[in-house]
Amino acid sequence: MRVKLLLVLLLSIGTAQATDLLDAYRDAVGYDAQYAAARSALTAGREQLPQGRAGLLPSIGLSANTLWNKLDYQSRPAAGDIPADYNSNGWSLNLSQPLFRWQNWTSYKQSELAVAQAETQFVAAKQDLILRVAQAYFDVLLAQETLATARAQKAAIAEQLAQAKRNFEVGTATITDTNEAQARSDLTTAQEIAAANDLRVKRNALEMLIGKEPQALQPLKPGVEIAPPQPDDIAKWAASAEQGNLAVQASKAALEIADREVERQRAGHYPTLDLVASRGRASQSGTLAFGQLMHGSNIDSTVVGLQLAIPVFAGGAISSRDRQAVALRDKARFDLENARRQAALSARQAYLGVTSGLAQVKALEQGLVSSQTALASNQLGYEVGVRINIDVLNAQQQVFSTRRDLAKARLDTLTAELQLKAAVGALSEADLAAINGLLQ
Repeated sequence: MRVKLLLVLLLSIGTAQATDLLDAYRDAVGYDAQYAAARSALTAGREQLPQGRAGLLPSIGLSANTLWNKLDYQSRPAAGDIPADYNSNGWSLNLSQPLFRWQNWTSYKQSELAVAQAETQFVAAKQDLILRVAQAYFDVLLAQETLATARAQKAAIAEQLAQAKRNFEVGTATITDTNEAQARSDLTTAQEIAAANDLRVKRNALEMLIGKEPQALQPLKPGVEIAPPQPDDIAKWAASAEQGNLAVQASKAALEIADREVERQRAGHYPTLDLVASRGRASQSGTLAFGQLMHGSNIDSTVVGLQLAIPVFAGGAISSRDRQAVALRDKARFDLENARRQAALSARQAYLGVTSGLAQVKALEQGLVSSQTALASNQLGYEVGVRINIDVLNAQQQVFSTRRDLAKARLDTLTAELQLKAAVGALSEADLAAINGLLQ
C-alpha cells in the first residue's frame, strides 16, 4: 500500500512539473525580449495622441530678466562725465491660442491614426509570439520523438543482431546477416547521437523564449484527431485575410496617415489665425534723464488681440513638400496592395498546409499499420527461413521512419492551423488553449 502511495505521489510530482503549451506561452510573455520591445513600442506610440492634441491647445510661456547697466553720460558743454549704474528687470506672461491652423488639426488626426497603427502592430507582435512559442515547443516534441525513435530502433536492431549471431553459431544463418545487423546498429548509433544533439539545440531555443530550462514537455495524445479548418473553403480564407490580416490593417492606417500628410503639407499655403494675450512688467531701479538721476520706474502692460499670418513665398519649400507627400501616399497605396496580396497568399499556403497535412496524417496512420504488419510478417518469415535478416531490418526501419513522419505531420498540421488563423488576423491565446487540450 505504501509503495502504491509513493508511486502515485511521484507521478503527481512529475505531472506538476511538466510544461504544457500554455505554460510556455505565458512564460514567454513575461520574458521574451522581442515581445517586450513591442510593448515598449506600443507605449511610445500612444504618446503621439497627446502630442498631436497639443497643437490645438493654448500655449503659455513665462519669461523674466534682470540686467545690470553701466552708462557714462557726457554732457555738453563739458561738465565732466556723469556715471550711472542701475538695474533693469521685467517679466512677461504670454498666451497663444490657435483659432485656425489647419495643419495642426490634420496632425491631430494623424496622431489618432498612428495610435491605432501602434495598437495593430502590438497585436501582430503578440500573434508572432504565439507562433514562435508553438514552433519552438513543437520542435522540441519532434526532436524528442526522433531521439526516442532512434533509441527504439537501436534496441530492435540489437535484438536482431543478437538473433543473427545465435543463428550463425548454430549454422542456420550466414555471417552476412550478422554483418548487416552490425552495420545497421552502428548507423543507428550515429543517428542517436545526432538526434540527442538536435534535442539539446531545440530545448535551448525554447529556453531562450521562456527564460528558463523547460521541464518535461507534454506530448500530443496518441491518435489525436485534428479538426479541418472551418470554413472549408480556401477562397473565403483568402478573402478574410485581405481584410483582417494585421499587416493589411497597419498598411491601411499608414495610407490614411499619408493622406493626412498631403493635406497637412498643403495647409502650409493657408493663413493662420491665433488669439494672443500677454501681461508683463518692466522696471528700473534708476534711470538717467537730462542729467538727473531718477529712481524707481515701473511699466505694466496688458495686450489682447488676434494675430493673422498669410504665407506669401517660402522659396518653393511648401510646394516641394506637397509633391513629396503625394509620392509617399502613392507608395503607401502600393504597400497596402502588396500587403493584401501577401496576406491572401499566406492564407492559401496555410490552408493547403492544413488540408494536405490532414491527408498526410491519415495516409501515414494507415501506412504505420501496414508497416507494422509487414514487420511482423518479415520477422515470422525470417524465423522460418523464407526471409533474410536485411528484410527484417528494412521493415523495422520502415516502421520507425513512418512513426516519426506521422508525429511530424501532426505537428506541422497544428502549426499550419495557427498560421492560418494568423493570416486572417484572428489568432489568439484561445487557439493556443485549444491545441493545448490535445496534449497529454
